[in-house]
Amino acid sequence: MLKKLALAALVTAASISSSFAADKINGAGASFPAPVYYDWAFNYKKDTKNLVNYQSIGSGGGIKQISKRVVDFGASDKPLDSKKLAKDKLLQFPAVIGSIVVAFNVEGIADATLRLSNEVVADIFAGKITKWNDAAIAADNKSLNLPNQKIIVVHRSDGSGTTYNFTYYLTKSSKNWKENFGTGKAVDWAVGIGGKGNEGVASLVKQTPYSIGYIENAYKEKNNLSAAVLKTANGKWVKATEENFKAAAKYASWTKEDNFYAMLALQPGDTSYPIVAATFILLPKEKPQTNKKVIEFYDYAFKNGDESAKRLGYIPLPQETKNMIREYWAANIK
Repeated sequence: MLKKLALAALVTAASISSSFAADKINGAGASFPAPVYYDWAFNYKKDTKNLVNYQSIGSGGGIKQISKRVVDFGASDKPLDSKKLAKDKLLQFPAVIGSIVVAFNVEGIADATLRLSNEVVADIFAGKITKWNDAAIAADNKSLNLPNQKIIVVHRSDGSGTTYNFTYYLTKSSKNWKENFGTGKAVDWAVGIGGKGNEGVASLVKQTPYSIGYIENAYKEKNNLSAAVLKTANGKWVKATEENFKAAAKYASWTKEDNFYAMLALQPGDTSYPIVAATFILLPKEKPQTNKKVIEFYDYAFKNGDESAKRLGYIPLPQETKNMIREYWAANIK
């Protein structure tokens, strides 16, 4: 799998110089969906000879580049509201659903055994809880041997839709977080070290003992990291599993009129994983011919990419959502 992803990334990065392709499109943005976009692009080239060059630079970079028309499409895990889309003359639609896990590196504590309530997660990232054996953590983990070690917080160093969705979850979970940090693609972190992209955060967590960080689930799987058990909006403990991601994703309610704007964190239900998010594609309104090439790629992915998305730890969009997106394309790209 790692070899295939590496090859796919190489194909997409190098494709700009290839001369035999029928079509090529360039996109940039969110690292959150990058593994599945690489996989889709690899298969798309194999089946159609068309090339997709995607650069994982973070949602902030993706929004900036499409707003300046540097790329053919931008990608962002932070959905843009209708006012911002109108200002920058952009269209928006979701591509896939993913989940953000709280990954940790503590020797002797296995994957899916450490329980962290949502408020405890907020207090760790706010610097209020600084030791792994803090009473607030120990209260929910009586069977674990928690070390008397400092918690090393790892966060994003770049403008990030993953950060936006994670801090949205923290804001909904903690009054202290809401009042002192809030929700954003970048926040004024109280503690910790920064990594660029989901790739950078995953790498730092993997190589730093006693660390904790937030990453898209695909990066947790790819790096064989451990993830905490969190709480649903209903207060039930829930593991980071495909079934629990799906349980949350089914509550997504998008409309074409709102350009599919939606936040999916802390959905109702006893098994709904609390940090689920869609990732979005941004297109310039005034470039219908290029946009048609972009939507040909995503239409291909909607028809052929569900299995690879699931294999990489993502949740494909429901068929009714895909159909709604096709109606949106037909109405806006002519």
